[in-house]
Amino acid sequence: MVWTSRVCLRKYGRFVDNVRLFVKGGHGGMGLPRLGGHGGSGGDVWVIAKKDTTLKMVKDQRAKKRFIAGVGSNSSVRDLRGNKGQDVVVGVPIGITVTADDGRVLCDLNTEGEKFLVAKGGHGGSAYSDFLPGKGQSKQIRLDLKLIADIGLVGFPNAGKSSLLSALSHAKPNIANYPFTTVQPEIGKVMYPDHRQISVADLPGLIEGAHVNKGMGHKFLKHVERTKQLMFVVDVCGFQLAPKTPFRSAFETVLLLTKELELYKKELLGKPAILVLNKMDLPEAQSHFQELQDQLENPEESTQDFPKDLIPRSLMHFTRIVPVSAMTGVGLPLLKSSIRQSIDEQDSTETEDQRNEKLLMLTKKIPPSSIPSWGFHN
Repeated sequence: MVWTSRVCLRKYGRFVDNVRLFVKGGHGGMGLPRLGGHGGSGGDVWVIAKKDTTLKMVKDQRAKKRFIAGVGSNSSVRDLRGNKGQDVVVGVPIGITVTADDGRVLCDLNTEGEKFLVAKGGHGGSAYSDFLPGKGQSKQIRLDLKLIADIGLVGFPNAGKSSLLSALSHAKPNIANYPFTTVQPEIGKVMYPDHRQISVADLPGLIEGAHVNKGMGHKFLKHVERTKQLMFVVDVCGFQLAPKTPFRSAFETVLLLTKELELYKKELLGKPAILVLNKMDLPEAQSHFQELQDQLENPEESTQDFPKDLIPRSLMHFTRIVPVSAMTGVGLPLLKSSIRQSIDEQDSTETEDQRNEKLLMLTKKIPPSSIPSWGFHN
């Protein structure tokens, strides 16, 4: 049985993936010396992860990108303990890294509702401070979005990633028969009959040297880090980026994409991955597909004549290899079901791993002598 699905593509317009903000906690309020009054503390500035929020919304919220908390009220005869200044809460997208101006990572906010104090308000004046208030913290921070998606499309320019997402969704992203059509991420959602949704991110195409930030290298690669799985989209007949660049076969393309990921962050090769061979409607596509299958089954023999700097230390392990044509629709139902199966398998494995981890932590807390003979032993 093949799952049928529909896909909705959400466009983000002018995509913003990082923004700088000035944040400042409020000053504390004055104490009241003659009655021992305590001034109110200054308000704090928090960042909190929220759904349906984009960095563009944060950027547009305040023209000067300054977030300053309220000042604590002074102690008075009527109110010996002054009120705390008003906090400021900055809603940010899920999947944000917050860094200080010196580059230190302050926090990662990966789930809805997670929050972090970025600027603390000053203390209120009291007997301990000679009734003088403290100043609030002030700093420049940077918000960097690393996209969170279930599937990230990985491929060289003109591999047909946008066409593939368009064929799945019937949406109309920028598509043309020349490289670098996609210059900003596009996110689509595959929705299945049981209401399961799987998000797919179409990212700008890589070029050779992306790991050293050629082209849109790091802009692309940082988004790949936060996807559950990867989907390599490769032109089955090979490609040539420009007249002066070498022609790359489908097998060479797989090697190069793997090498770029490995050089950027080798942990990326541990992600589950699907290999999609696109453009199966082209002449001789079937013979190229068979050739690629043979090469993937015998990688050591197939790479003997290749330059060493082209060969990754380890090949990507693909859970599934799916030939498709985004133009004619051949293979798309199989691809949709493969995506669902691969994500479901990963989710069930992670759930099992989490259960085992919790059980292991529990047994560590229990003294071995108290564990029954039928229980768990270290």
